[in-house]
Amino acid sequence: MAVKVRRIIKHEIDVPGLGERIKIAREASNRPVTKLCKEVGISRNYWYQLEAEAVLGGVAIDTLRKIESVLGIDLGVQFDEE
Repeated sequence: MAVKVRRIIKHEIDVPGLGERIKIAREASNRPVTKLCKEVGISRNYWYQLEAEAVLGGVAIDTLRKIESVLGIDLGVQFDEE
């Protein structure tokens, strides 16, 4: 039996104003934050941390894409390799 070796590459970018854009889109959606959180798969507390830009360690791109999908928006966040 062989041992698998994993290489994880972490890329991060700063996105100024991202939390405010999420908040504006949420408010425009007229849907309760609890419903949005359930659809995205995150807690209400985490959602509000995102809006306040107080998430330690950043937000996973998969989570951000789910938020975009649920809100029906494109937040314009792209990595060079995308």
